[in-house]
Amino acid sequence: MAKNNSNDGAPTQRMLRVGELIRRTLAQMLMQGEVHDPDLNRLSITVGEVRVSKDLKIATAYVLPLGGEGKDVVIELLARNKYELRKMIGKKIGLRHTPDLRFRLDQTFDQMDATNEMFARAEVKRDLED
Repeated sequence: MAKNNSNDGAPTQRMLRVGELIRRTLAQMLMQGEVHDPDLNRLSITVGEVRVSKDLKIATAYVLPLGGEGKDVVIELLARNKYELRKMIGKKIGLRHTPDLRFRLDQTFDQMDATNEMFARAEVKRDLED
């Protein structure tokens, strides 16, 4: 039987729903300082997106400290507290299996800055006007 490859790589509705639920819950927990780590609670962290694997076993959270300062420290602190965060998320959202949490820096703003810089260059403006 042939496999339908039309949806390969695209997230399913369930993946999107679970990812957004985890994103909102994680962001709220970090904002309210619910983690038992004073170093983490001192920081303001934006959770831009959470991507969940197809089997819902891994959730990758894309985060950025407010103002962009201390990016490496944020990832380190979140990783250090990932088991507590996972347990708290599981209790709050009631999933049968809470995904393992991974943390990555959200590069969206850096990519937007690079794109804006590229469009600001004289040779690119000239090409766009033609």
